[in-house]
Amino acid sequence: SMIVTINGVKKEIPENIRTVERLLEHLQVQDKKLVVEMNGEILSKDQHGQFRLKSGDVLEIVHFVGGG
Repeated sequence: SMIVTINGVKKEIPENIRTVERLLEHLQVQDKKLVVEMNGEILSKDQHGQFRLKSGDVLEIVHFVGGG
């Protein structure tokens, strides 16, 4: 497994989660409207499948809640 920091909390995730996209599926938030920042860089949705995770990565996952 590897350790990544998500929203300030260190989490252990399985080694088979290689991309941001897989991480979002693992966290069960892949269908939500959200913004992912990885190591200080905001990723567009089409980058989620391309960016590889490695131990020590720092992610911020910000959800948008509908309504108005």
